[in-house]
Amino acid sequence: MASKLHQLKAKANQVTQVVAEHGTAYYKKVLEENKQYIREPPMVEKCNLLSKQLFYTRLASIPHRYEAFWRELDYVKHLWRHRGDLKVEDVGIAALFGLECYGWFCVGEIVGRGFTIAGYRV
Repeated sequence: MASKLHQLKAKANQVTQVVAEHGTAYYKKVLEENKQYIREPPMVEKCNLLSKQLFYTRLASIPHRYEAFWRELDYVKHLWRHRGDLKVEDVGIAALFGLECYGWFCVGEIVGRGFTIAGYRV
């Protein structure tokens, strides 16, 4: 356990050195590349306005997303009614998607329990 702590501390020191050496240059480069998105002068009022615009824009998009959800659901119902016409590739893709969702659920549960399988700390 002490050796792992020593390794972690060494890695943290390495990362700190890299950030200290290259962090400022990277920060300036990112700001320069994305200067078209920066509002001048930076003011709290402008930030509040932009956050409200984002919130209400997302709120206004709910009806569109609601309709898209029902279109997708109708498509799935159509596929289920005509499941005899499905190709093996389509079934395979659906099965892989289902397995992926199940896998993420299981991984999420394990992470939520603190990376333990049965809920007990070892």
